[in-house]
Amino acid sequence: MNTKQFMITPASGKRLIAKALTNYIPVQEALESGTVVIIAGTTNGYIAEEILSGIGQIDGFSRKRFFRGIVLPPSQPRTENGRLPDDTEFPGDVVIVNGKWKKGLTIFDVADDLKEGDIILKGANSLDVNRKKAAIYIGHPQGGTILASLETVVGRRVRLILPVGLEKRVSTDLDELAMKLNSPGAQGPRLLPVVGEVFSEIEAISSLTGVKAEIVAAGGVAGAEGSIWLAVTGRDQELENAQKLIKSVSNEPAFSLLKE
Repeated sequence: MNTKQFMITPASGKRLIAKALTNYIPVQEALESGTVVIIAGTTNGYIAEEILSGIGQIDGFSRKRFFRGIVLPPSQPRTENGRLPDDTEFPGDVVIVNGKWKKGLTIFDVADDLKEGDIILKGANSLDVNRKKAAIYIGHPQGGTILASLETVVGRRVRLILPVGLEKRVSTDLDELAMKLNSPGAQGPRLLPVVGEVFSEIEAISSLTGVKAEIVAAGGVAGAEGSIWLAVTGRDQELENAQKLIKSVSNEPAFSLLKE
């Protein structure tokens, strides 16, 4: 067993997670005979892009407005809850039923019909890497898309997968953070830790190549801001496959709000 190190930018990480989930057996099974709901979010935009391309239905999809809330630099226009001033181009979530994209639907339209074996993909805002636990910012007074999702998970055993990049890692216990942010008198978004299957760059590269990956360093400048360094351990062929995989996503451009 040997170890190599690789740098992954946030955009490359999103593409890597998307490629891995597209090839993830539970997702493939649900695409064939079930329902997959990809809830709008920037990372999930890459996932929707990969999945829709894989089933030959990419026409009409763009990830440029595939989100409800977004974090932007102070110089960019946005509202207090993270939304853009103009939401008219929001396309809805991506709902795929028995391999067919049902355009224009959202999680709220299909939640009552979801059943065991179906899958919801929902992004997250905070990640506890060691515990493999994630939490989601809540801006909506009724809890938004995650509460609609949790009804199906707890009530009917729908599978919840949480694609989240390692740049969102935090060091404090998520339950403690939630208690602080959700307390009366606190300001800003609330925080909801959720039970689901965390799927970061670590899980992505492991599922595609069989290696063991761990984050060992982070940071960068001039376009590498938010990057991570992964130490990847495996057999020679596994490491070669991991290197080819990471190289294939290494030139992924940074996310942009500009139209394609």
